[in-house]
Amino acid sequence: MVYTGLMSWIFLDESGQFSKNGNQSFFVVGSFTTGDPNRTKKGFKSWQVKKFPKKQKGQSEIKFSDIKIDDSLRLNTLKNISNLDIRIMYVFLHRDNIPSKYRKKNKVTESGLLYVNVIGELLEMYLPCTDKEFRIFCDKRHLKGISTTDFKKILTNRLVPQLPPSTNIQIEMIDSTTNSNIQIADWISGALGRFYNNGEIGEQCKATLESKIVAEKELFKDYWSKKQKTRT
Repeated sequence: MVYTGLMSWIFLDESGQFSKNGNQSFFVVGSFTTGDPNRTKKGFKSWQVKKFPKKQKGQSEIKFSDIKIDDSLRLNTLKNISNLDIRIMYVFLHRDNIPSKYRKKNKVTESGLLYVNVIGELLEMYLPCTDKEFRIFCDKRHLKGISTTDFKKILTNRLVPQLPPSTNIQIEMIDSTTNSNIQIADWISGALGRFYNNGEIGEQCKATLESKIVAEKELFKDYWSKKQKTRT
């Protein structure tokens, strides 16, 4: 699939951990692209002001996982997001399938490199494209063993071969409290994480976003079972 246009705006965020985190076995990175990030920003903020309780109307950030949000409002917010001009793509993985090159004594030690690879897999789902601007925005997070500069460099080198030579690539890690579009990505990844981890209303969360999901991919699927077969 080749996407064409003048500019790609991609916003992404993740749900879950690479290491053990209660009963959440799946790690999900949700993303969306839009032709008008100002419109999606205004749509999300307008919904927050109109529909959220008084104490939450003025919050700088509204997260999917906020325990103060009841499931009815959570699903209605997802419905509002699904009505925005967005296309959703996401990747997910089961933490038991994380390859050995990212582990030491069965613990994930190379989480920074693993995260870069996961994001790279996701971004390649948007390629090839002919856009003159390819802009990626993700939430700030600590990358163990890798600098933000290297994070951007690795991803840029991975994207360049599948983009026109004149395309301007921008990769930014930004504070989600200052960007409503990152918060939308948080809601997307949170909803999909709820689905894959068999959480309450998980099925409804996925169904609400289904019409806007254009691509999904499981990473490292059956990695360990396949590895076992090669040994026998």
